[in-house]
Amino acid sequence: MKMLEERRSGTGGGGKSRYMTPKGKLIAIGGNEDKGKEPEGGHNTKVFTHKFIEEGILRRVVDEIGGPEKRIAVITSASSIPEEVGQNYIEAFGRLGANNLDIMDIRDRSDVRPDMIKRLAKCDGVMMSGGNQLRLTTIFGGTAFLQLMKRRYQEEAGFVIAGTSAGAMCMSSTMIYQGHSASGLIKGGVKLTTGAALIHDVIIDSHFVERGRFSRLTQAVAANPAAIGIGLGEDTGVVITGADMLETIGSGQVMIFDGHDTTYSDYADVEEGEPFSIEGMKVHIISKGHSYSVKMRAFSAVRVPVRS
Repeated sequence: MKMLEERRSGTGGGGKSRYMTPKGKLIAIGGNEDKGKEPEGGHNTKVFTHKFIEEGILRRVVDEIGGPEKRIAVITSASSIPEEVGQNYIEAFGRLGANNLDIMDIRDRSDVRPDMIKRLAKCDGVMMSGGNQLRLTTIFGGTAFLQLMKRRYQEEAGFVIAGTSAGAMCMSSTMIYQGHSASGLIKGGVKLTTGAALIHDVIIDSHFVERGRFSRLTQAVAANPAAIGIGLGEDTGVVITGADMLETIGSGQVMIFDGHDTTYSDYADVEEGEPFSIEGMKVHIISKGHSYSVKMRAFSAVRVPVRS
């Protein structure tokens, strides 16, 4: 039992954990989450049902933040159509009775002013929209705004940072910012950079099943075998507790890529533009209610009880 606890905490023989365990939670969503209306344009998915009100991902976001009366900061910076996206979330959260929203119109680093930081300090949680994840890191990287968000996530129980698509992908310390499925198994076909580092030792990808992004997450993990790859399907996400336990929520599946026990890889040796080989990468498929521990690298078949 002692050994299990040491593995969970990362302390081993009495040393300190590499990172502090955050008191808040992350909710990473694969995009195109149910907003209580028809699917977003360009997505070939089912028509959403009344389950949005009872079991939808945004309902879970509201519940984790503390209820519909809590204040939610909606950050639309990743989007090229921020006004439309902001209005979509006003309507979607409104259907859940959550009308206390602060739509933060931040489009450039010059917009990250002290008043924006004060507004963030008054919110109980954050929702980051989809779009371009590189916009999020270039706008907020190194700012007092991001520092406050990370500090509140670390220190405040109940503080939630949710993000969909780009808003989810930017959460990790290593972030995919470019790469097509067709070139995912060719060295150099996937581009990585530094993310917001809300959670370490993972790489998050979105629209995973629908856009066939298996190959690009495979390459990302091949290049970073210490990290766990998390592929999020649309209208699917994970609630991340303690920067460790991933609980799948939503209507689809999450795929986990684990390269820790890789027995052979020539990724470092082949030239750019050449195919690579890898042996021993593990893949787990996790549907709603099941969970996975990043620190233990272990899938749990015990379903998380359905929240009332």
